[in-house]
Amino acid sequence: MRRPERIVSLIASATEIVDSLGLTDELVGRSHECDHPPRVLPLPMCSSAKLDVNGTSLEIDERVKQVLREATSVYNVDVDLLNELAPTLIITQTQCEVCAVSLKDVEAAMCAVVSSQPRIVACEPNWLADVWSDIDRVATAAGVPERGRQVIENSQLRLAEIERRSQKLARRPRVACIEWMEPIMAAGNWVPELVKIAGGENLFGQAGQHSPWMTWEELVASEPDVMLVMPCGFDIPRIQKEWPCLARHPRWNEIKAVQSGEVYIIDGNQYFNRPGPRLVESAEILAEIFHPEVFSFGHAGVAYVRPTI
Repeated sequence: MRRPERIVSLIASATEIVDSLGLTDELVGRSHECDHPPRVLPLPMCSSAKLDVNGTSLEIDERVKQVLREATSVYNVDVDLLNELAPTLIITQTQCEVCAVSLKDVEAAMCAVVSSQPRIVACEPNWLADVWSDIDRVATAAGVPERGRQVIENSQLRLAEIERRSQKLARRPRVACIEWMEPIMAAGNWVPELVKIAGGENLFGQAGQHSPWMTWEELVASEPDVMLVMPCGFDIPRIQKEWPCLARHPRWNEIKAVQSGEVYIIDGNQYFNRPGPRLVESAEILAEIFHPEVFSFGHAGVAYVRPTI
């Protein structure tokens, strides 16, 4: 008979993976960024940021670079709290030192002796295939491998259905996905794959590779039919607040998507920036935007909006 785990998730996407596996009741701690599903919010937070995450995109970018010049991570792990919680399983990631608590952070905490001697699972998402592997890794570590296979199969079937329908469409809009606003950065990793599945042509960023910086000259010259703004860690109200840093740029009105009114703000924090089960909803969002005459999943006005300024 399977023994319940005491799970601490130090990355928001892993918390959602744990929930998809039906193991939310076994979570005893979370990161400061884990906020979905809402029932995890009362759990104690085992991490914190070393920098002030309030401010503009440019200010945050400068703070991150300053912290990384002085340290190897932008996060703190509360070792005393981990000792108190006595986890048997800790989930972290190796994908990005800036996005979430990393494996190095957790290993440093373990060196400080977490007495429960938990097992550590490090998610390593770069492609969609890696996301499925991470779900399987977490499920196997928690003793529910069959549940993991079910979650993966269901996710893949939903994505396959979106791709099947989108592949029948003649129009494939050229898409620029913006993952940071100042300086501007394109979305990489799994986002180009999602764009293709939803029936678009991705212009910047390579599948399986980290998000690249870009220039305004490149953005204008690419002539995107659709531009999606999905900053990492930002919800829609925060993007709206910072929108002037884009809309007041001297070259803003030269962008083809701006001229045609095909610019969208997307809650990247809740969807595209979290490599877990809700990447399926991310593909649905893209399909709705690219082909509204064919797809309607109910995400408009909630997960994405047109900017107002």
